[in-house]
Amino acid sequence: MNDILFIFSLLISSIIAGFIGSLTGLGGATVLVPIYTLFLSIPIEYATGASLISTIATSSGAASAYVKDRITNVRIGMGLEIATTTGAIIGSLIAHYIYEHHLAFILFIIFGIVILTSIYPQLKKASLELPKPIKPDWTTRVFQLYGKYYDIALHQEVEYYGVRWWLGEIIMFFAGMISGLLGIGSGALKVIGMDWAMNLPIKVSTTTSNFMIGVTAATSSSLYWFFGYIQPLMAGITAIGVLIGSFAGSKVLPKIRNVRLRLIFMLILAFLGIEMIIRGAQLWI
Repeated sequence: MNDILFIFSLLISSIIAGFIGSLTGLGGATVLVPIYTLFLSIPIEYATGASLISTIATSSGAASAYVKDRITNVRIGMGLEIATTTGAIIGSLIAHYIYEHHLAFILFIIFGIVILTSIYPQLKKASLELPKPIKPDWTTRVFQLYGKYYDIALHQEVEYYGVRWWLGEIIMFFAGMISGLLGIGSGALKVIGMDWAMNLPIKVSTTTSNFMIGVTAATSSSLYWFFGYIQPLMAGITAIGVLIGSFAGSKVLPKIRNVRLRLIFMLILAFLGIEMIIRGAQLWI
């Protein structure tokens, strides 16, 4: 009975994480790892291993729907993936060293700090439905950082263009490294890289992030599997739950106003960031 209850808890937790991750562009794992470690008492190395597999499932479920809706900018996403995959390899190797030397509390604290620092750029744009226009730069033209989509909530077609491609690439490298280090898709940093650094609309940022995180997670998960941090049963159940949740979230996102979506994003980040830092401090002491 305990095993059945545990499996049921895994499934429900992963569905919730997938739904939230799909709405916010976090990829589910940013929510999933704190839930697994804080509430289900799963060791962080196995929680991160399962979350990487779930991240691939989220990307497959939500991203396909967003691409169909023409909100995701595939061209921008693929260009930024060069930096994230490189960072993911480096982060996974650092994580293995930390686990081998029993320094997991460092990851809890880093996780919490990363999440909390993700809030500030969102606060600056909290009241904006669409980003303020910035003059196009040379990267806008060279890398074709532009596109358009129909916003159901605003009842209008939104045309946009991105800037500061180089800054986006730098943030994406660290996003990839955090992905490998913490076993997440690092969707929060990817959203910041596109929303804040490149001045893309929040819906384009979140949907393109969902598209990108699968590739980043696949890079990290191959190393996590090699190191023995992925439990097949746990990862399988998690992937199924996250896939269900992310698909449901992809149907809800187009109907939500940008301001409300950003508020949900910030509240979730604040709660999880504080909880992870507290758990890390408890393990340290």
